[in-house]
Amino acid sequence: MLIRTGRDGFQHPHSSEITPRAVYEDRRQILKWMATGAAGAALATWAQREALAQQVQRPGKLAQLAAVRSTVSGAVTMEKVTEYKDATTYNNFYEFGTDKSDPAQNAHTLKTRPWTVEVEGLVKKPAKYAIEDLLKLGAQEERIYRLRCVEGWSMVVPWVGYSLSRLIEKVEPLGNAKYVEFLTLADKATMPFVGSRVLDWPYAEALRMDEAMNPLTLLTFGMYGEVLPNQNGAPVRLVVPWKYGFKSAKSIVKIRFTEQMPKTAWNKAAANEYGFYSNVNPNVDHPRWSQATERRIGEDGLFAKKRKTLMFNGYEAQVGQMYAGMDLKKDY
Repeated sequence: MLIRTGRDGFQHPHSSEITPRAVYEDRRQILKWMATGAAGAALATWAQREALAQQVQRPGKLAQLAAVRSTVSGAVTMEKVTEYKDATTYNNFYEFGTDKSDPAQNAHTLKTRPWTVEVEGLVKKPAKYAIEDLLKLGAQEERIYRLRCVEGWSMVVPWVGYSLSRLIEKVEPLGNAKYVEFLTLADKATMPFVGSRVLDWPYAEALRMDEAMNPLTLLTFGMYGEVLPNQNGAPVRLVVPWKYGFKSAKSIVKIRFTEQMPKTAWNKAAANEYGFYSNVNPNVDHPRWSQATERRIGEDGLFAKKRKTLMFNGYEAQVGQMYAGMDLKKDY
C-alpha cells in the first residue's frame, strides 16, 4: 500500500512495500499475505536487489583510503560487518531514485571531482575547502558503526573519516552558533531525481552543536578501506551512528552554522513522521510501523526473525547524556 504524504499527492515508498511488517511479526500470516498478491511484488524487489548485489565487485575496485583503527569510545563494534556488495546496493539516496536499488544503478552519473565544501554562517573563519584539502584536516580513522534506517533495516559498515569536531574547531564557531546545517548537492544534470516532488531540494539536514561536536559524529570520506562509492554519498558525507540514517547527509557541498534550528528535508516533508532529532528509539514508533525491531541486511533471509532495536542504536553510553531531561517522545 502506498501512503500519500500530502505533497502534491506524491506517494513515497516505505519498508512495508518491500516486506510487510506482519510477515516479520507472525509467520503464520505469510499465506494470508501471499493471497493479497503483495508477495510477488516483494519477492521480485528482493530478487532484483540480490541480483544487483552479485554484480558489485568487492573492495579493490575504488581508490584505497588508508586509515588507522579508531580509539574513540564506542567507535568500533564487534558485530559482523555487512558485506560490501550489500552495503553498496541497498541504499536511500533519493536524488538517484526512490527504490533501494536505484542509487547503485543510477549514481554513476555523479561527478565527484572537482568538489568543494563551503563553510559559512556564524564562524570566525568561513572557508571553501577543496575535497583534497578537507581530507587533510584530520587523520583518517576506520570506525565500524551500526547504521539503522527508519524503515526498519540496519547494517554494520566500516566507515573511514574523522570526527566532524576537527573541522568545527578549525572554523571557530561564534558563541551564538547553536546548530550546524548540512546542504547537499542538487544537480539535475547528474542527479536524475532532483526536481521531483519527493522532497524540497537541495537535501538539508542539521545537528545541534553538541551533537555535531560529539566524537562519534563522523565526517566520512570512505568505507571498507576505499573512497565512498557514489551511491553511498561520495565524495564526503556525514555519519551520525545513534540517529536514523536520513540524518547522515550525503554528497555535502555546504556546512552552515546558525542560531536558529534549521528546517530539515524529511521534517519539512512529513513533520509528524520525521522529527528533528530522529534518535534511534525503540520506544517511539513511526506513525505507520514499529521501531522496536530491525532487519539486518545481508545476513538473514526475507522472512527471518528480526533483531531488537537498541536505544540510541547501541550508543547510549556515549550520547545519552546529551538528552538528559528531555522528553524523547516529544523531541523525537
